[in-house]
Order: sequence, then C-alpha cells, then structure tokens
Amino acid sequence: MQKLSNLLPEGFHDSLPPHAEAGSRLERDVLDTLASHGYARVSAPLVEYEDVLTGRMTGSAKSDLMRFVDPISQRTLALRPDVTMQIGRIAATSLSSAARPLRLSYSGQVLKLRSGQLHPERSRMQIGAELIGTDSVAAASEIVAVAIEALGRAGLIGITVDFTMPDLVDVLSAGPLPLSEAQAAEVRSELDMKDAGGLTELGATGYLPLIEATGPFDDAMAKMRAFDCDGLLTSRLDGIAAIAANIKDKAELTLDPTERHGFEYQNWFGFTLFAEGFVGAMGRGGSYEIPTADGETENAVGFSLYPSPLVDAGFSAKAKDILFLPLGHDSKIAASLRAEGWRTVAALSDSDDAATLGCTHHLDGKQPIAI
Repeated sequence: MQKLSNLLPEGFHDSLPPHAEAGSRLERDVLDTLASHGYARVSAPLVEYEDVLTGRMTGSAKSDLMRFVDPISQRTLALRPDVTMQIGRIAATSLSSAARPLRLSYSGQVLKLRSGQLHPERSRMQIGAELIGTDSVAAASEIVAVAIEALGRAGLIGITVDFTMPDLVDVLSAGPLPLSEAQAAEVRSELDMKDAGGLTELGATGYLPLIEATGPFDDAMAKMRAFDCDGLLTSRLDGIAAIAANIKDKAELTLDPTERHGFEYQNWFGFTLFAEGFVGAMGRGGSYEIPTADGETENAVGFSLYPSPLVDAGFSAKAKDILFLPLGHDSKIAASLRAEGWRTVAALSDSDDAATLGCTHHLDGKQPIAI
C-alpha cells in the first residue's frame, strides 16, 4: 500500500482546533463591526481571468499572481493576491447603479506567489471594507475609525495608526522638485530606505527633509508644514490633520509621509494599523481610484485587515465549556441546553470518556456538572 505524504507546499498549512474556530470567530467579530456601520457583505471568486485582474492592478502586485490555464476557456486564470481590486470591479459593474456612497465589506482567502520574512504564509485571510463614491475627509475619517473599532473588538490594545502620503513624490516631482520618471523611482527607493546619503548622491537633496518628517504625528506634521513652504501640499496636510483630529482619542498617531509598501495604488492618504505585542502591520488602508466601465474613475477609501497573526497568538481561542451527554440522556434537555449556548458531545458507546473527549462538564439528569 502506498504511503501517503503529509507534506504541504511551502507557505501553506492546515488550521487545526482551536485556531480554525478562533479564525472564524475573529472573522465574524470584524464583519459584525462593519455591518453595524452599514457595510454590506459581498463575496468575490478566488479565481478570475488574469487580464481582468491585472487590468485593475498596479506596480509589483502583477508579479505576485499564481497563474494557470483554464481547460474550458483556454484562457489564463489567476488566483487573487488581494480582494480590494475585485470589490472595485463589482462596484463598477454589478453595482454601478447602486446609490453612492456605497459601503461594502468582504472576507476571503488571498494567495501570494511568494512569501515574506514577517509573513511566511502564502495563503491568508483578508477582511476589509470599502467606501466607494467619495474620498472626502469625512469618508476617510469613518474608514479609519471603523478599522480601529474592528481591531478593538478583536481584542487588540495599544493600536497605532501610521499615516502616509502615497503620491507625495509624484506631486513634488511634477512641481517644485522636478524629477524624470526614472529619477523619481530612484528617489522613492532611497526614501523607502530612509537613506539620506543615497538621496544626496542622486542630487535630490530637496527631498531630505521628508526623512526627518517621520514620527509622532504632531511633530512630524509640523515638519511637513515647514517643508511645504509654497503651499502645494496644504490641502493634503489639512485633510490628514482633520482625520487625525477625529480619531486622536482612539489610537496613537504617527506620520511617515514617504512610506509606500502596500500603498502603490493609493493617492492622497494612506494608513497602516499596528497593535501592542505584534510585529508588523495588522492592516492597511487609504484613498484610491476605481476604473469605471465607461473609462472614467471613481474615488474610494477602504482598508484591509489580516487576522492570521491574531489567530496564531490565540486571540478568540478561549476554551469554551463543553457538556458531555451520556448514553440514554434526555434529548429535549440537551436541545434546551444547546439553545442556552452550551456545546455538547454525545456518547456513542460505553467506552466514551468525557475528560478524554475534552469536555468540561457532564450531564447529570437535568443539570450540567463540572468535571
């Protein structure tokens, strides 16, 4: 008899008890939070035509697709690396006539071609919300506040919101600090690394103050105001300051104006969510544009959360009381107890043991008794 292999591809793993249930509970908690703010649930398929997906993607994300040929259509299909672009497609097609602003929520697995050091998994859950039809300060404030509330309901404390300005180099290079497209790419790279020496070697010393304008929100914003001597960034800075004022009592606030990781498709503002006790981001969000069916664009703001680190850390994995039902128990009493919230495990033979099966109580006539 052939021996079965128990190996999974690199970056993939099974989710076992109690983590699988914890993941479902976290998902439900976040989605319930979004629903309470009027975000209607939508669901998109895991697989789409490659050209449809890439048509809504920007930057390096296109190289992160897992592709294969559909034996039916003979067209190339791709597994989604992100759900946000699919929500944009739904908003622009099936829900194009729905009233705006349109509030949508989602959850689902996304697949990455490659994994990273902080997140070695190639398959992970993505949960999020998109507010489509506006990218106003009011809309952005709502999105950030809802994201913070969702993380809080998941049990996180010490939440930090780190604001960024994704299109900052584009705006400056087209105005007071001119750069060619190739030079702008080099400057972005040096800013990503906070490399002052690299900027100096490129002759882009005008961008050096942006490296210093990073840190606690008020100090960093003051430095950005001083940098913006010609007022080109005033509206953006005013908008981010207004968002920060609306949520300052809900989280710690920081500003990193040149951070771009994960924000390549966003424009005037973006944000990253961090939490006490966790390395790496819990989620990201910001403003962006959605291509419409008529070739125009539509403004939107949204965020995505990645709860896998929370599940791995045991959030929502608290042990629940489980009631052992002996042979011959009263099924009506058992049903009544389940309606009260008890979980039950029924004996199937005389050899079944309550403790061995992980039960915390056993049914003694009509009453649960602690083991």
